[in-house]
Amino acid sequence: MAVCSLLLPIFFENKMNLILLAVLLAVCTTVSDAHPRSVLQFRNMIKCVIPESDPLKDYNNYGCYCGLGGYGNPVDELDQCCQVHDNCYSEAKKLSSCKFILDNPYTKHYSYSCSGNEITCSSENNECKAFICNCDRTAANCFSKAKYNPDNKNLDTKKHCKTD
Repeated sequence: MAVCSLLLPIFFENKMNLILLAVLLAVCTTVSDAHPRSVLQFRNMIKCVIPESDPLKDYNNYGCYCGLGGYGNPVDELDQCCQVHDNCYSEAKKLSSCKFILDNPYTKHYSYSCSGNEITCSSENNECKAFICNCDRTAANCFSKAKYNPDNKNLDTKKHCKTD
């Protein structure tokens, strides 16, 4: 949004830029009104069940599965939560309602609520949204029960993430 406010005065210098101004305003408005996507919703779900956590910092690049990608044997119960979550997203991608390029588990916005430390996925979610919401809810609850081992953060995956 900051880029939009920096560029806006440039378009008033020349009347030929009015069309570009309209396009810029439409893009900036769309960007500023964008819904939080699944990854951010997953973060918020984790915060719901583990309020003292910093999910994007704590769980990214943890073990063999938490973060982008994943392979090998999980190093602990928390890493196994991430493996199950990855597998759940893989199953979601097989649903016909989750097939579109921009309509996938990592970008799909769904509805849920957090009350106390309990997450409830909305019954108004369609099949794809409901499935992804449940993937995230299950993983967040799994995280809340698993022990966090700081030694498994930023693990040397080539060394520790071997398959049997």
